[in-house]
Amino acid sequence: MTDNHTFSDNQTRKTWTKQQILSLYNKPFLELVYEAASVHREHHDPNKVQISSLISIKTGGCPEDCGYCPQAARYHTEVKIHELLPVHQVKAQALRAKQHGISRVCLGAAWRNVKDGEEFDQVLEMVRTVTKLDMEVCCTLGMLTENQAKRLEEAGLYAYNHNIDSSEDYYKEVISTRGFEDRLETIDNVRKTSITVCSGGIIGMGETIEDRCDMLRILANMYPQPESVPINALVAVEGTPLEDQKPVSIFEMVRMVATARIVIPTTQVRLSAGRTSMSQEGQALCFLAGANSIFAGDKLLTTPNPDIHQDKQLFDQLGIVPQAPFEKHPQRPVVEAKDAEVHALGERPKWSRPGHKIERNELAKAAGTINGSDEALVETKSE
Repeated sequence: MTDNHTFSDNQTRKTWTKQQILSLYNKPFLELVYEAASVHREHHDPNKVQISSLISIKTGGCPEDCGYCPQAARYHTEVKIHELLPVHQVKAQALRAKQHGISRVCLGAAWRNVKDGEEFDQVLEMVRTVTKLDMEVCCTLGMLTENQAKRLEEAGLYAYNHNIDSSEDYYKEVISTRGFEDRLETIDNVRKTSITVCSGGIIGMGETIEDRCDMLRILANMYPQPESVPINALVAVEGTPLEDQKPVSIFEMVRMVATARIVIPTTQVRLSAGRTSMSQEGQALCFLAGANSIFAGDKLLTTPNPDIHQDKQLFDQLGIVPQAPFEKHPQRPVVEAKDAEVHALGERPKWSRPGHKIERNELAKAAGTINGSDEALVETKSE
């Protein structure tokens, strides 16, 4: 295995400031879209878009307090908890996705962090199984150590998703149970392997335009830059602290996609959560501005998402073809469990737990709309 990232050596390193990115974001709309579309064509086929599928391999019961997430145990949402799926069920879902032209499968577990043991071993087997279907496999499992990242690499993992969510300043207004630095450390641990990085964020959580641009600054100044950047529009879910947030406009979404495309030119900009509220014309504008990946299927973890047949119709109208797997980066070799050279260390890392008070969460607790106790943290108190 390697940690030299030859797949990113063609990147030209540039250090962006927040003000530079803000100036781009605030350009006249059509000028911004034109510039982004031009950059997009320099690095990508404008008529190819990757279709990805997200499988929730373990749903609900998460001990974190991410204000946007209906899977947090402390919030009163309609998410039903289910434990880790068996490998054969994940394989069946991946095969169905492949039949629809989907080239990438993301396996998501509602965990705070990866823990060595039977469940992680089961996830490693899922990665091996789906990779051998000639599909790109991405995992989003929470925080993980360098050794755990290397075990995923041996299993053949193509990408690891760990979003930074927002700017470092605004992050504190959304999450209090883990620190922003833990996000960056996890990404750094992934970078010590040949696994590609998928990291982006969410707009519409009450943040300012400056926060959005600062989030892009952090991503753009990573070296290598993330190979995948999801841009999510908040889907406000009843029972979460952000349930009353107003949806972002399509123009905000296009601006964010276009700015991301300019400052992170070689990445796959992923049009992620929030597509159900976008018109086909709005989505076409996003593709023009540089988005070249979507998530297909009727659910995105726990929130609604357009049906694959609707996406195929849109692709036909626009003359877009699905991107094949491994077009951007080579397939990882799969090392079977019995031949693995990297083994569990039984680590118990001390990830941070800032514990500061978030005003809107405190108001929600007082109103009884979210759990005010620490019962949801029992699972991780021993970490």
